[in-house]
Amino acid sequence: MNRYRHEYKYLLNTRQETILLTGVPGILMRDSHVEANGSYLIRSLYFDDYSDSCYFENESGTDSRSKFRIRYYNNVSSQLHLEKKSKIRGMIKKEMCLLNQEEYQILLKGNIPTITLEMPEPKKKLFLEMHLRQLVPKVIVTYERIPFVYHAGNVRITFDRKLSSSTDVMNFLSGDYPVRPVFPLGGSLLEVKWDQLLPPHIKDFMKLNTLQWTSFSKYYMCRQYHL
Repeated sequence: MNRYRHEYKYLLNTRQETILLTGVPGILMRDSHVEANGSYLIRSLYFDDYSDSCYFENESGTDSRSKFRIRYYNNVSSQLHLEKKSKIRGMIKKEMCLLNQEEYQILLKGNIPTITLEMPEPKKKLFLEMHLRQLVPKVIVTYERIPFVYHAGNVRITFDRKLSSSTDVMNFLSGDYPVRPVFPLGGSLLEVKWDQLLPPHIKDFMKLNTLQWTSFSKYYMCRQYHL
């Protein structure tokens, strides 16, 4: 995704999530990547500098800002996705590419792979910022996602639950590390993303103006417990 999109986030309690999840399948399609239970698991390793600039920029609402993460899905750690997520004036853009195991191991040891001309841009940007800003892995963010899509307007609605954090970054690939729950029992995060226009019938069904809006990222929520 190389264009900026709208992204709104809302904190849900158990009752709100249940009501929305009951009705959403009637107006949106399930994402094709889900497993049999209608969800998939996401593990992300986030980077920040020694001053925790990404954390404090999120807290203060700095515009614009960006952050890097390495991510894999459903415990398949053999396929690593490197992402740079940028935000400006409430709009988001993701730049993505695959990261190979050799590059990952170099990063984990505190070293920086050599930048080459043929590298995808997200790699070049991460490795350069590691040189300039001394970015290092800071926290593991894990959660279960229930995703839905609506092709008109490229709408994507996700329910992220069981959010947890860990600073045991060395065991990111194994998934075997102690975690700290971040949401209260039954709580979840609703994310609504679209390109130019959110179709009115979706907006009406979601009743977004009655939900608790939040500007904080999952990275910020998880880092609060480890600063």
